[in-house]
Amino acid sequence: MTALPQPEHSTAGAILRWYETSQDGGHRPHLGASIIGHSCDRHLWLTFRWAKAHRWDGRMLRLFDDGKRAEARFVQELRAIGCEVWEHDDAGQQFRVSAWFGHFGGSVDAVASGIPEAPKTPHVVEFKTSNDKLFKALSKDGVRKAKPQHFAQMQVYMGLLDLTRALYMVENKNDASIYTERVEFDPAAFDALLAKAQRIVFSTEPPPRLSDDPTYYECKWCNHFDICHGQAAPEVNCRTCAHSTPEMLGDSAWSCAKLQRAISTEQQRAGCSKHLYIPALLSRLGSPVDATEDSVTYAAPDGATFVNGPPPGFSSLEIAAARAPSMLTDTMVQQIKEDFPGAVLVSSTPRLEDMPNDIDWAPVKPAKRAVREKARVTT
Repeated sequence: MTALPQPEHSTAGAILRWYETSQDGGHRPHLGASIIGHSCDRHLWLTFRWAKAHRWDGRMLRLFDDGKRAEARFVQELRAIGCEVWEHDDAGQQFRVSAWFGHFGGSVDAVASGIPEAPKTPHVVEFKTSNDKLFKALSKDGVRKAKPQHFAQMQVYMGLLDLTRALYMVENKNDASIYTERVEFDPAAFDALLAKAQRIVFSTEPPPRLSDDPTYYECKWCNHFDICHGQAAPEVNCRTCAHSTPEMLGDSAWSCAKLQRAISTEQQRAGCSKHLYIPALLSRLGSPVDATEDSVTYAAPDGATFVNGPPPGFSSLEIAAARAPSMLTDTMVQQIKEDFPGAVLVSSTPRLEDMPNDIDWAPVKPAKRAVREKARVTT
């Protein structure tokens, strides 16, 4: 009997797609303590301002899930050797810390006492998993050098919880070996990290790039590369809008100067039709040369101008949808918008170069066919 043919990797593919479709929107309401140790302030600012969500593929999301599963085993193992471990506060919630009116903070994996090296000292506990290469680097150099972001994360947690020690626990995903390191609270490092977080949260414009060289290794792999070194426009939401401000009111509050009201996290995600890009976010497209309450005019590098604003200008959604920056300064496109106020630039418009070459054209008059064929050749 002939075996039924099976689509290659259909089950595995379905599992990975499930992870991908189940991931969240990719934007946190706060600047995370887990990333404050990142070497690029601009990356942190663009992340906090929701310039571009980080969408992971299914394989990476599955790896992250492995890390979550490892946490439960670490807790079980610590309790098995006689440690007291607290994963939740009195309200049954994961321990959270915050600063700068709720705009900066994070969630603590656990707090434990009875650690064999210092049984009476309570420790912040941070659980991680790693590949073999990183595990060996940790074993050789320690967390401060090998994983500075993890070191910074623990410093923030210790400082905000008023604790003086942290226990860093890492499982090698290759062979299940364990690395542990006790980390001492460094007040100077903590103060510097808090100051850094304040600078990121309340800055109205992005900080300088880590490098102006687009081939620099940290820039090449950055989620914001296309915005920072390319000409991509950021996502349209309240965080990328010139009207929005992180307030010093607590509970990570934001306000909109245009609408004269507070804006919730969900409202920030949605944005509104009044959105105007923070001008610095479009610096790769043009320089602001004029502004009104409702619009900003930009001059492209070639001197041509375009407007981010109501018709006949381009809405922020249209700027984000433009397949090429030249569309914004194209005189024909601008004339169409002038003549037809309802005309909108959309990203779903097919381009001739995207059309297959084997189209079965319906019979047309010779002249029309010639026009089509010429367009296909010259585009």
